Amino acid sequence: MDFNLFLLTFIPLFVAIDIIGTTPVFLGFTEGISHFQRRKLIYEACLTAFIVALGFLFAGKAVLRFLGITINDFRIAGGLVLLILSINDILSSSENRRNPHTNIGIVPLGIPLIMGPAALTTILILNDKYGFFPTITAMLANFIIIVLILVNAKWLTKALGEGGSKAFAKIASLFLAAYAVMMIREGIANIINLL
Repeated sequence: MDFNLFLLTFIPLFVAIDIIGTTPVFLGFTEGISHFQRRKLIYEACLTAFIVALGFLFAGKAVLRFLGITINDFRIAGGLVLLILSINDILSSSENRRNPHTNIGIVPLGIPLIMGPAALTTILILNDKYGFFPTITAMLANFIIIVLILVNAKWLTKALGEGGSKAFAKIASLFLAAYAVMMIREGIANIINLL
């Protein structure tokens, strides 16, 4: 597989997952639990998120087809959702949006903290645009990074500092907004070309 193709699939998914931005939220959720419990929780959450992402990758198109929704319809709707989520992240703290005030577990850590609507939408669009193999490769690479970051979360937040983590999250949200606009533009252009 071409390295540029890998980057074209890896980067949008990395931005949509925003693991750097959600790491402080993860630390808040796992405050006061043992190192062993935290590690177990990370693996459970990542496995759950990966299974959901894989299910969406395989069945997402079939569900859309069953509902009579074209990929361009989904591209525009997904782009609008991503745009709203990214604007919300830029204008408010990510903790307020992502913390669902429930007990920690596979939900909310795996779903929606790791694999939320932005990432699921991105997976479906990437699969349609670049194909299955580049998308699954990007997913695997992202999940390896997610595990590495969460296992070393305390070190990462110390290195970046609280301000650095927040700044990185805002920059990631800005890139996500730009990616969302691109999805909307491509969806509209494809629909116009079909007329």
